Amino acid sequence: MTTTTGLAADQVLQVLQLADQSDSIELKLTLPASAYRRASKALAIDPLDAQIRQVFFFDTPDLALDGAGVVMRARRIQGRPGDTTVKLRPLVPAELDQAVRRSRQFSAEVDATPGGYVCSGSMKNEVSAADVLRSTRGDQPLRKLFSKEQRALFEAHAPTGIAIDDLAVLGPILVLKLKLSPAELSSRLVLEVWMYPDGSRVVELSTKASPSDGLRLAVETRAFLEARGIPLSADQQTKTKTALNFFAAELTAAP
Repeated sequence: MTTTTGLAADQVLQVLQLADQSDSIELKLTLPASAYRRASKALAIDPLDAQIRQVFFFDTPDLALDGAGVVMRARRIQGRPGDTTVKLRPLVPAELDQAVRRSRQFSAEVDATPGGYVCSGSMKNEVSAADVLRSTRGDQPLRKLFSKEQRALFEAHAPTGIAIDDLAVLGPILVLKLKLSPAELSSRLVLEVWMYPDGSRVVELSTKASPSDGLRLAVETRAFLEARGIPLSADQQTKTKTALNFFAAELTAAP
């Protein structure tokens, strides 16, 4: 049986169990290309309100980190400092080292999409946008972007023999992020447009809630989007996986 959240009943139970161990739950929806203009009109989107971001990933050309469930990322953000993230996915928070789980820089989150879900944990660090450029251009070691806690998390979960400074730079990818506050919703919507060098795009809508409020918000958001003709049944793409595959293919094809 499929519930109004788009997940099967047993999946909803698993999500709720993971959410109890997490700090937040994020509901995500990837829009098909045929729905971009419809969604833009239905949500009264003004692209001039968007914040510009530049996102870099770090992995081996064969995506060994991704295969081990580790994601390394750096961002430059318009009007704000940059940041770096070491993410573990999938993750069962209760099985994580407690020193990591208690860190102020670490958070666990359940991402739920129509028909699927995953729990991940992220260790974050604030850096300057200038340092992100220096490291991604090769002017300083990549490890300089990551905190001591992040480097320890990487070393504990990355495949043996891979060091941060050995990683290839995947990207950057240009991202537009826009925050929306529809009166009919109790939580803010976030629209992200990831624009690839070949002209393709991934457009995602998301909203975030506390673990205890996730199910109610999922039902509310689904009804809101359906009422505006925004499709919920399209194949879902994860932004990170799509970006990793795109830039890894570029590396492999390069002479």
